[in-house]
Amino acid sequence: MTRYCFALDLIDDPTLISEYEQWHKAANIWPQIKKSIMDAGITQMEIYRISNRLFMMMDTDENFSFIKKMAQDAGNIKVQEWEKLMWKYQQPLPWVKDGAKWVLMSKIFSLA
Repeated sequence: MTRYCFALDLIDDPTLISEYEQWHKAANIWPQIKKSIMDAGITQMEIYRISNRLFMMMDTDENFSFIKKMAQDAGNIKVQEWEKLMWKYQQPLPWVKDGAKWVLMSKIFSLA
């Protein structure tokens, strides 16, 4: 298993943040999105929020590849619809120049 951690900001608007959280309740996630995540070799995914900053942890199996996941997502109409919908609520981190969404974080400490 490999764990990846990412950060992203939401637009700092309480109504939009509440809507974003509603979309991420288990009953509201589109089944095609969950399937695309699992089909890519992602075995666990969690998103946390403080204020308008998001933190996502993603555990993957040995078959996971960022390149493969990007290609699968590019060819999946439902994933593209979901990403367009989510961009209504999201914004790039302030220092990201190319408008990237989720930015991979570097691990700087491990207790184990």
